[in-house]
Amino acid sequence: MQARLIELALQRGRLQERIARQRDTLAGGFAPIAAALAWPARLLRVGRQAKDTILRHPSLAAAMLGATLVLSPRRVLRWSQRAWMVWRTWRTVHGLLGPLLRQL
Repeated sequence: MQARLIELALQRGRLQERIARQRDTLAGGFAPIAAALAWPARLLRVGRQAKDTILRHPSLAAAMLGATLVLSPRRVLRWSQRAWMVWRTWRTVHGLLGPLLRQL
């Protein structure tokens, strides 16, 4: 009985070592994917920080927007049009793909 318990403990130890090696192998395999996803994560983090800053200092954000409107109204109009187009495209794609993604 004691020999059986020792054998089971050894098997368990070997399995745990094997699992640790497999985890290391998987982690190395996912490194390129992690690198590819690093910049979108950083972009989201910067966007959230900008939103938080605007919410904490709305008068500063309004002053910056006002100065930009006064100094270069054409640029603001052009970027507003681009932003509107991106928003419409996002809503269309989300409307079309949303139901498909929920089915998965």
